[in-house]
Amino acid sequence: MRASPSRALASFLLLALLASSGCARRARVPDSAARQSRSQALIDAGNSCYRAGDHATAAKRYAAAAVVMPDDPAAFFGLGMALAKLGRDEEARQAYARARELAQQARGAGGDTVR
Repeated sequence: MRASPSRALASFLLLALLASSGCARRARVPDSAARQSRSQALIDAGNSCYRAGDHATAAKRYAAAAVVMPDDPAAFFGLGMALAKLGRDEEARQAYARARELAQQARGAGGDTVR
């Protein structure tokens, strides 16, 4: 027996509602290595966009990397570069300042290398 299109749509909407309401199984929070890998992939994508002259997309990739790894100075440095190219100078200064602060913290905490 074949389900009607309206019944299939109703089933899909019900599943979507359950998923958005928290009844569905939640995704596991990625571990540190997975987050680091994701952040680096976003930074690499930002670098590619930056080199290609697509500074708006580069800024989005760097910002996404900063969300994934908020303590990564490379994400904020890249964001500063892209924002500067977009003429968003005050935001670029803030991103550069955050990158510098994070790099200094990493060195103070025994971090021997900063990407």
